[in-house]
Amino acid sequence: MTRPITGRVVPEQWRPTGAPAPRREPGTARIAVDLLGGDQAPAVVVDGALRAFADDPTLHLTLVGPAEAADAVVAAVHPARRHRLTTVLGGTAADAVAAGQADALVSAGDTAVTVLSAARALGRWPGIRRPPLAAVLPTAAGRLVLLDVGSTVDPDEETLATHARLGAAYATAVHGLAEPRVGLLTIGTEHGKGDRLRRAAARLLQDLPLNYAGLVEGSDVVLGRAADVVVTDGFTGNVLLKALEAATRPKETDETPAAVLLGVHGVVVVCHGAATGTDLAKGIAFAADLHRHRRIDVVQRGIA
Repeated sequence: MTRPITGRVVPEQWRPTGAPAPRREPGTARIAVDLLGGDQAPAVVVDGALRAFADDPTLHLTLVGPAEAADAVVAAVHPARRHRLTTVLGGTAADAVAAGQADALVSAGDTAVTVLSAARALGRWPGIRRPPLAAVLPTAAGRLVLLDVGSTVDPDEETLATHARLGAAYATAVHGLAEPRVGLLTIGTEHGKGDRLRRAAARLLQDLPLNYAGLVEGSDVVLGRAADVVVTDGFTGNVLLKALEAATRPKETDETPAAVLLGVHGVVVVCHGAATGTDLAKGIAFAADLHRHRRIDVVQRGIA
């Protein structure tokens, strides 16, 4: 059952002729938005889509979902800008990307459904069996890539090793780090700490052509001094991510409250189910940036 959108849609402010346009990266980006994704969908998704649309004059939105929600977005946009909107009433946002109707997708819906839909419609990269979700976190020392944050809750050691390679390539693509330090999250930094999975994964990581920094603890994720990339299973990563988001939310950090799916042929951004309109707008802008700078292509080349 979807929530009503009445009273939640605010028409964008139309900029008078001659007013300066905001500075944006050159090139258009067509983002497929899952209108039914999220705890407060479609109202909060409509709100986020309108915010993102108003902020970026080169952004095109492919609205995937029921006609009522799509019509609410269209009605709130000035007629002169409606050519930047496309409505898709059937299929998923991943289907829209696969069909060439969009360059990237954003969803705050069920994570498992979004991941499976993207993997099915877009296809996985060679050698990637279980694509992870990667998030960028603010730390005391800068920024850190945490993965997996919800896609694969029961990985084996080979999967964790693959995710480490993906995380390192992503840190290079988005943070410009030539040799990012990769740490494995566990309950202590001493050799042999952790359960069977962590001990087996540590042995594999030592033999990979990575800048392996060894075992790290939860405090290292907050401080960011021991590693630039932290690898863990999707269950632990999701719990840690939500705890950190709750702790940092009052501080209003500049980081995007969304994760990117690594290992599929396309840009897939997943937002929290409880995302606000502002969160979703940031997620849409994040997806547009990933597409415009071909960052996912850089990641794929980095692990080839």
